Amino acid sequence: METLSYKTKSVNKESADKKWVIVDAEGQVLGRVASKIAYVLRGKHKATFTPHADTGDNVIVINASKIDLTGKKWDDKSYIRYTGYPGGQRDLTARELFEKDPVKLMEKAVKGMLPKTRLGREVFRNLYVYEGSDHAHSGQKPEKLDINTIK
Repeated sequence: METLSYKTKSVNKESADKKWVIVDAEGQVLGRVASKIAYVLRGKHKATFTPHADTGDNVIVINASKIDLTGKKWDDKSYIRYTGYPGGQRDLTARELFEKDPVKLMEKAVKGMLPKTRLGREVFRNLYVYEGSDHAHSGQKPEKLDINTIK
């Protein structure tokens, strides 16, 4: 029996215990719920967190159309993009983007909170956002996750 042999286990993508969790965004504040979703996507809520590997869970977000923003962010917050042509800078307010596609608003918020690396892009693929309460992942048997209990 080796009592003084404590080895740090480094988890890789294959040995990670990835689960499917479902988050209800109804009545939640966009930034707060997005940071907690990014935390779960990275796997930081697990004891086996490894910074260089995708050890996080697959997250399904439902009711993205019932998200909330505080203060005057509906009109003051803007999302800027560039078409690639001269004079092609376009911007939308949070309200305009929400009316066009509420899923994009949630995805942009979560993506902005993930690392800007290959790993961040890989982790972002584990996010599934739906406008209503219906989703196509019932076969994975997702567990309900109370996002308010996380950090």
